[in-house]
Amino acid sequence: FNVFGERQSLEDEYAVVIPKFITCMLKTQPPPIHGDGKQSRDFTYVANVVEATLLAVRTKEAAGLVFNVGCGKEYSILDLVATLNKILGTKLEPVFTPTRPGDVPRTLADISRATKILGYQPKTGFEEGLRRAVSYFKNK
Repeated sequence: FNVFGERQSLEDEYAVVIPKFITCMLKTQPPPIHGDGKQSRDFTYVANVVEATLLAVRTKEAAGLVFNVGCGKEYSILDLVATLNKILGTKLEPVFTPTRPGDVPRTLADISRATKILGYQPKTGFEEGLRRAVSYFKNK
């Protein structure tokens, strides 16, 4: 699942779609999409992951268990571009490049165990998390 937020590094080619797109779009450059953009991800704001981790540490029944942490919702890469355009007030069209080897078409976290045992519910949604990340990269 794709965790994103402030202070995210741009170094890892496979994990930085959000900061890479924000950086491009702040410079009014079109974001590069590998493939057709219909591939989807469970984008998860970093504070949600921190909250789930704290819940796991504080929940005795969680000892030794594995939990999927995400939002339990998927967004396409095209959805990401559209949402960033909305936040930034731009109308940038992506540039499509060939699909990279190893890219998966879809990720979606099943958070039911984390919800049942930890009481986990993501508090920061996709758009709000993107707004916070955009604010950070604007001021960086």
